[in-house]
Formats: sequence, structure tokens, C-alpha cells
Amino acid sequence: MSEPTRLPATPDPSAGALPLAADPATPQHTVSSGELPTVLSTASPANSQTLLSVRQGSAPNNSSPANDTGLEIAKFLVEDGIITDQQLAYAMRVRAKLSTEKSLLSVLNEIGYVSLEQQRNTLRKHRISVRIGALLVELGFLREQDLRAALALQRESGQGKKLGDILLENHFIEENKLIDVLADQLGFPQVKPDLSDVDRKLLEKANPNWLIDRYFLPLRIEKEQVLVAFADPLDSRVRQEAARLFGRDIVPLITSKRIIRETLEAYRRHYQESAKPAIQTDDTSQIIELVKTMLLDAIQALVSDIHVEPMKNDLRIRFRCDGVLGVYKTLDKKLASAFINRLKILGKADIAERRHHQDGHITFEDPSTGRSIDIRVSVYVTVYGEKIVLRLLRKTQLVPLDQISMFPRTLNRFYEDALDLPSGIILITGPTGTGKTTTLYSAVNYLNSIDRCVTTAEDPVEYVIEGIAQCSLNSKIDLTFETTLPHIMRQDPDVIVLGEIRDRFSAEAAIQAALTGHKVLTTFHTEDSTGALLRLMNMNIETFLIASTVVAVLAQRLLRRVCPYCAEPYQPNATELQRLGYKQIDLEGTAFRQGRGCPACRHTGYRGRIGVFELLILNVAVRDAIFQKCTSHEIRQISLESSGMVTLLEDGLAKAAKGETTLTEAFRYLPRLEKPRPLVEIKRLVGIT
Repeated sequence: MSEPTRLPATPDPSAGALPLAADPATPQHTVSSGELPTVLSTASPANSQTLLSVRQGSAPNNSSPANDTGLEIAKFLVEDGIITDQQLAYAMRVRAKLSTEKSLLSVLNEIGYVSLEQQRNTLRKHRISVRIGALLVELGFLREQDLRAALALQRESGQGKKLGDILLENHFIEENKLIDVLADQLGFPQVKPDLSDVDRKLLEKANPNWLIDRYFLPLRIEKEQVLVAFADPLDSRVRQEAARLFGRDIVPLITSKRIIRETLEAYRRHYQESAKPAIQTDDTSQIIELVKTMLLDAIQALVSDIHVEPMKNDLRIRFRCDGVLGVYKTLDKKLASAFINRLKILGKADIAERRHHQDGHITFEDPSTGRSIDIRVSVYVTVYGEKIVLRLLRKTQLVPLDQISMFPRTLNRFYEDALDLPSGIILITGPTGTGKTTTLYSAVNYLNSIDRCVTTAEDPVEYVIEGIAQCSLNSKIDLTFETTLPHIMRQDPDVIVLGEIRDRFSAEAAIQAALTGHKVLTTFHTEDSTGALLRLMNMNIETFLIASTVVAVLAQRLLRRVCPYCAEPYQPNATELQRLGYKQIDLEGTAFRQGRGCPACRHTGYRGRIGVFELLILNVAVRDAIFQKCTSHEIRQISLESSGMVTLLEDGLAKAAKGETTLTEAFRYLPRLEKPRPLVEIKRLVGIT
């Protein structure tokens, strides 16, 4: 049986959002009978007043409690004969019995009483006057926590900013989905014009820049009426300006800002390029200031990567914060070349070369702290120009092993059965950006003592540890892994640290070093712990060598941590329990939490990240399985049954049960190769109560 579609719960009806009704200040336009409809004739004065108050940024003055959005729509479904009163009553009883609040429309949909198309037809037919935020949540286009975050941002802006703009700017919803809902609910016909659909004589009445600023586009004249596409047909100021320009007899349509902007820019390129004043892209001081501001903002926000991406019509800049990419700023495409050249100059890359990929390095000084930030520069050639990714490498202090979020029993086993052994290979695995290097250096720092010689070969050295011999490889001067390894063995090392196993040569070198009695620590790119063993086998390393030298594999991930400033209790819903194979009674003694969203976490509900670990100790049973060349599934089952291994999903589940992260993060980023064991058993294995 397939999983039922899970839609977010209905938001608090008191939460302010943009009601779908007409603005009282909207001028009345002459539209003949049978022409394209508008919402003006259906808007009541009360609804109009509510709209005006929200558009001005204040809470609507409505003393009566707001109606349940889903129930209001459901009543029209009954009126249209799509469902019966009995079916509605049954769906409401089902909804009332759910342990987690769920929207009425999603219940009707999952039961099979109503299809999504029937919901849409009802909205289009009746144009129910409800708040846009509540409607988007009810229809499943927006999560309740995202609505709360958007409303908080709206209050903080203090400028009467529209909820729709906030939802789009913060990427809570795609613009085309928002336009679809608005078109159905407001009653304005939706159009998707291009330059061929536009009457040039109408466009010549205004400057394209002026039209872009106001986001409306004249299309053509039909039956002595001017069809005008608006991004916001309810904006009375823009409607009045359109009426002054084209005459009061206009028919408002709705389209997206992107389509309006692209159409007007295409018109400008084709017909006004010679007459239009060029944007000053040679203003060096402006570009320098833009780049400096971007880097300072990234440092302040603790960004790990900056993506500078040329698009078809603009230059998009995105920040990766806590492992998630989000849009920082969008610049005019005219600035793209100068902006990218500035970054290439800082990174000491060749600005004349635009056909090949390049690498570079920037040392940027943070003026607020005086610290230098190392920035790795990668230039990648795309069809729209050169894309640049900047990785910010902060020289932060080493994190002790007992502070990297490893559970007590897992940490003790890592000490006793891996780090404290005199020899053998310890592999730290995971995809890029999952904290492997931090864990590696924490383990090296634990092993660093006066009676040990620790020697490393890294590309490059990212943390400098006092008391150990660290070598930063450099292929440009032939200081490679192959040339360095023989010299490491002559340094009388007790512990050898290899930055990463990349090929068969480095894997064989690690094994030979372990066979001669050394302890070897290194990183490896694999999905999970057993995947590391299989990848070594696929490198044609003999199984007896793997079983004889590898003592432990530590797989890890990073999940976003619940913001401590806005965390609130949360109980998993039926769908999440089904994915885990749990029942509600299995969650006794848990403390699941999720963030509501606040300024401290940029309204994401998360602040910082937490490590999730899977430790595989190679005991006799696991070694025998490797000797016999068992499958990954068989090795995994033996590890779970005999070595006390806790999977990544189980470790993430245990941390979510403590309120440190959420199930959403665990489902999104952790591999699910099998159902987790009971939560009580997981707690026992990791050493928590």
C-alpha cells in the first residue's frame, strides 16, 4: 500500500495573512457583461476593509473568530454536490481523532472523497474570501511553520510589506504555484505572455524600466478594452497608474513578476538597445564594494559556501548556511562580468580565460575581528557564463571528541575499540561537507601525546596542531602523496594521518602502513560504514588485507539543530510513525521538538548543526563476513547483531527524540536501508535513558 499524501496542518486562524478580496481603493473599471471577470463585484465591504488593513501592514480589525479555511471550502464542495454532508461529517470525525493536526482538505483527499482538481474548480467557481496564507497551507503548498516565519518577517519589516512578496523572497513557495492559487481565488484570468503577444504601440507609451518597477504589462486591445497583465491586480496604486496611461477601460489579468520582467527585457533588447543608456559596469568602486559586502555578510552569517551563478537574465548569489542553500541577492546580468572578474582577480585566476575551469585562493581579512579567512575559489564554465563557488575555511579551534555530539556508549567504544588500539586503520566516511575533517582532527588531537610521533600528509592542512608533523601536499612542486609516503615511513611514526583515500594507491599505502604496526587515520567518501568496506573491495584490495588491517569505520552526517530560542514540543504524526514502523505508545519518554522560527535562526527553526554517527567495529564475525565476500546487506546485518552498531538513522532518531534535531532532518539526509529498531533498544545501545 502506498503512503498517504501528507499535507501540513491548518494554521492558527488568527494568524494574519492576505485575505483574498478586493481593495476598497481599487477604481471601478467598465467591463461589459460576459467579458473577463474581476473580483470587484464579489468583494464585500468587510472583506475589503480586512484586505486594506493587511496590505498596510497592520492586523485586521475583526472581532469575530475566523472561520476554519478547510471547513469553509468543504461547505462549497457539499453545495456543488462533490461530497455529501455525511462524508464531510465523517472526514471531520477522522480529523478530530488524529494525534497530529491535519488540514480538512488533505483528509478528504486521502479518504478519496475529493480530488485536487475538484478542489481547484470549487475555489475558481466560488472565489471564497479567505486569507491567502491559510489557504496555501490548507492546499498543501505551504508548511505551517513557513507561514509563521513569513508572518514574523512581515511584522519585522514594519513597512507594510505584502505576505506574497515575503513568501517569494524567502523561497517559501514557488511563484507559479502562488500565481495559480491567486488566479483561481481572485477570479483574474491567468496569462503567460511573451514578446510576440504584446502590442508594441502600447509598450511605446511607457519606459520599460517604469513598467518593470510597477510590474504590469499591457498586452493588446480587444473590443475597445486594453488587456493589462499585473503581478498584483489588487494594488490600487498600480491599477490607477495603468488606467491613467491606457485609459480607464482596462481588463486586469494576472501573471508572474518573472514573466513581466523577462518580456520587458526582451523588448528592450530587441527594440530599444541602442537608445537605452547602458548600465555602468566599469564602475570599479561599486563592484569592489559589492564583493566586499557579500564576503562580510557571509562571514557574519557563518556561511560555508558562496555560489555566484550567472542565470539567463540575472546573476544569482546563494549562501550555504547550516548545510542548506538560500538566495542572498540577485544582481543585474549587466554586472555579472565585472563581478566575476573581481572575484577572479582576488583569487589570482586568469581573467582572460573563459573557456576552461580554474581554481584559486583568496585570503580575506575580517575587519571586525582582524582574523584572516581562507577562501577556496572554484571557477566553472557554464552555458550562461562562469559560475564561481567560494568555500570559506575558518581556522576554528579543535573540537574535543567528547563535544562532537557522539552518544556516551558510542564514544566509549570509539575510544576503547579503535583509537586506543596500537595499530590498524580507522576510516571516517561520509559525503562531502559532513564534518569528516573535523572528526579526524579531533581524533588526531586525542592521540597527540608526548610519547607518540604523529605524522600527516594532507591536501591541504586545514587545522594546525602543535606537536605533530603536518605536511601540506602540493602537486605543482611534485610534493604528492606518492613522493611523500616513503619519507613518512622514515620518520619513525606511531600514528599516520592521510587526508583522504582517493584511489587504489592511497588505499594500499594505508594498508601497508597498518601491516607494519602503525595506526592509520584517514577519510573516505562513502554512503555508510559497510559501504566503505565494499568500496575497498571494489578497488581490488584483497579481502584478507581489509579484514586484517581495518579496525573501525565511522560514518557520519550533519543535521540542523533545533533553534533553542524558539523550540516547542512536537509529536510525530501518523505518516512519520508509519515511516519509522512505530506506534504512538513507542514514543513514551521522548521530547521531540521543532523550531517555530525567530530572528535568531533567520526564521528557519534551526540554528547550528549536530553530528550523527554510525560506528562499525570489525569484530570476528564481521571479519569472517569480509573473508567470505558477503554482500553489503549481509555484512550490515551481522554488524547490527554482533557488534552493537547503531545506524545513522537510529542515531538521528535518538537525537530527534531528545529534541536536538527533527525527524524531518533525519528523513531528508540519513540513509534508510532498514526500519529502525525500537526506540528503547536504540537508547540502550547508545547509552542514554
